[in-house]
Amino acid sequence: MKNITVTVDDETYRRVRLKAAMEDTPVSALVRNFLTEIAKGESNADRLKRDETRLRDSIGAFRAGDRLDRDAIHARNA
Repeated sequence: MKNITVTVDDETYRRVRLKAAMEDTPVSALVRNFLTEIAKGESNADRLKRDETRLRDSIGAFRAGDRLDRDAIHARNA
């Protein structure tokens, strides 16, 4: 287990101490629970992979033959 040091302003510390007292738990337990919940969450890489999969699934069928030929591209831009 690792120890960490966290710096917060006086008002935040006061509020956390009151909350901890109401829950009859140490401040360190509140912080540990909060950090544990964050760590359970989806990582940025996981989110990107999920988004990529969803996007690829939404594209559907794609064929190289579906592309416009050169003349059609230039005619459309004119």
